[in-house]
Amino acid sequence: QVQLVESGGGLVQAGGSLRLSCAPSGRSFSTYAMGWFRQAPGKAREFVAAIRWSYGDTVYAESVKGRFIISKDNAKNTMYLQMNSLKPEDAAVYYCASSPRLSWRSGTINDYNYWGQGTQVTVSS
Repeated sequence: QVQLVESGGGLVQAGGSLRLSCAPSGRSFSTYAMGWFRQAPGKAREFVAAIRWSYGDTVYAESVKGRFIISKDNAKNTMYLQMNSLKPEDAAVYYCASSPRLSWRSGTINDYNYWGQGTQVTVSS
């Protein structure tokens, strides 16, 4: 069983930045793509961004395009989410997930099979 571990969440003022990290704990694993999702209280989990591991191509939700950057470090087997110009509506628990599917770009939750426990991001206005 693969375990993904997120880190880097916290409290930030609106307009500020945070960088989230995600890495597998325990044994290493290979994946086709990885992504970030978020879930605010009372709302459904939603897609944020994803990256194809071998090629590095990316896809973003419209709500974060131009503000968030997803990246990876193959040597460290780690994925990042640089979040800039944060807004109060970005506050949520952020989850990383891995996808073995060619449809990884869809951002559909069912296309992702391994998930982390989440890291809280709070944005004060």
